[in-house]
Amino acid sequence: MTTREYMLGNVAIARGLLEGGVQVASGYPGTPSSEIIDTLAARKDRDYYIEWSVNEKVAMEVAVGAAWAGVRSVVTMKHVGLNVAADPFMTLAYAGTKGGLIAIVADDPSCHSSQNEQDTRRYAQFALVPCFDPSTPQEAKDMIPYAFEFSEKFEMPVIFRPTTRISHGKSDIELGDIPTDKPPANFEKLLDRWVMLPKNARPRHTHVLSIQQAMEDALAESPWNSLELNPGAKFGVIGAGIASVYAKEALEELGVEASFLKIGAYPIPKKLIRELLETVDAVLVFEELEPIVEEQVKMIAQDAGLPVSILGKMNGFVSREGELNISSFLKALGKVFDLPEEPDSEAAAGAAAGNEPEALELAPRPPALCAGCSHRATFYSMKKVFGKDAVYPSDIGCYTLGIQSGTVETTLCMGSSISIASGLYHAGEKRPICCSIGDSTFFHTGMNSLLNAIYNKADITVTILDNRITGMTGHQPNPGMGFTATGEPTVEVSLAELCKAMGAGLVTVADPYDPAEIQEAFKAAKEFKGTAVVIAKQPCVISAKRAGIRRVPYVVDPEKCEGCKQCVKFGCPAIEFDEEKKVAVITALCSGCGVCAQICKFDAIGEVKK
Repeated sequence: MTTREYMLGNVAIARGLLEGGVQVASGYPGTPSSEIIDTLAARKDRDYYIEWSVNEKVAMEVAVGAAWAGVRSVVTMKHVGLNVAADPFMTLAYAGTKGGLIAIVADDPSCHSSQNEQDTRRYAQFALVPCFDPSTPQEAKDMIPYAFEFSEKFEMPVIFRPTTRISHGKSDIELGDIPTDKPPANFEKLLDRWVMLPKNARPRHTHVLSIQQAMEDALAESPWNSLELNPGAKFGVIGAGIASVYAKEALEELGVEASFLKIGAYPIPKKLIRELLETVDAVLVFEELEPIVEEQVKMIAQDAGLPVSILGKMNGFVSREGELNISSFLKALGKVFDLPEEPDSEAAAGAAAGNEPEALELAPRPPALCAGCSHRATFYSMKKVFGKDAVYPSDIGCYTLGIQSGTVETTLCMGSSISIASGLYHAGEKRPICCSIGDSTFFHTGMNSLLNAIYNKADITVTILDNRITGMTGHQPNPGMGFTATGEPTVEVSLAELCKAMGAGLVTVADPYDPAEIQEAFKAAKEFKGTAVVIAKQPCVISAKRAGIRRVPYVVDPEKCEGCKQCVKFGCPAIEFDEEKKVAVITALCSGCGVCAQICKFDAIGEVKK
């Protein structure tokens, strides 16, 4: 009897790793990939090692060590994480592996939770490694065991590239068996492969080039690349990854006769592409983000002397940015056949009946820090001390929402805030510079930046927002927490002692819920000549509630409130203003941080009395 289970895409990928016999799993949290490690870590019957690493480079190297010992390993990250891990990854392609190694790199078309839309398939091309591009959660699960086998067959790492809709979509998943027999670790001392001296790297590059055709041939015969030739059809469609599902569904819905090539693994199947091009006059290439397939299809057509029109991103038929969907394909198809754009069917029906629908005006709901978030309190005190004229570089995390308080003026990549602050200072910026970075981001790549700032005598203030968790990606632990991905106790790294050991001249730990205390810390840091560190330490309100920590909520005394709106301007979602009564109101969202009570000039806010 077939067992099926309704699963999130990332949970299905985790299941695929179990069915593939994974033995070591590492990663760094990053949406949309985070739930893969979370799912594996939550299992009680683990027969594999798992960790949240301090950054993607380290996670990659942990997985490499395991693969060189002959066991199956996986490393997970989001697309920008591969930028961090690119150094070991690019050389790993030369060295190769023994055990299967899968680098799961989740792309985020439309930037749902990312700072860019880069396409990981470019890295696969660059490194000359295979890439798997699943079209559905079921296919994602099924691809993983195959990817392990493929990696071991060619002794090469492979990239597995789910996108947001695969990772965070849900589907009914048919399950397979989980193996119980796994090989023991056995590291072979192959110095000509594991030691990448120039004399070893040169022949390994030759080897990587020599196996490209064999890998392409194997993938062309796999279930992930398939060609459906429609006899007599002069129009073809090439769909890659999840875009192939949208295209296929649209073609079936319209009843368009077309030959169809689905690409789910790279290197692309050149023989199948040429076979398609030989039977059609025009082909539409439908893929998310970069025109990677399209570029190669054009080259194949040109080399073969085939006069086929190649339509896609490069000539404006398909968008080069954002996510694709069925509507995107229909729009592209309309351009191909020069069809008028069809209006929305429901709106058109309403207009025909004389019932023009009224535009629904929704109140804007910009993202905001949680009620009681310690970051808001930190930014309030930071602005109070440093003023509007200071410069405020910041970093990647939920605290980036501090932009609403005027204390986030740069955000580039993980760990960049301190380095940018240093660059501003050394460029001659005379205004005070106060940067901010989260605790997990500091452990990720902020430590090197702080060390560099101290060593090179940057006169800046570094604020470490220590909310005791990796908040933005789903509350994963970090080295400052005192426990691992599986909840086991471990060393709790002290941020203060670490900063002191690096040579920071002034390090202060302050409570952001105590404005007077943290403002004194900021004043001292502002006056200090050199690199000063202020650690704003207070647990994330969400993780505190989950841990059973409850604070007494606050209430406004309408008799004392003067309607100055100072508490409202603080920006907490729990504080509203009654325009009719001209008083502030604290709602049930209040988490009891008490900062509003301390900034009220009229002593109008106090704890709810039992």
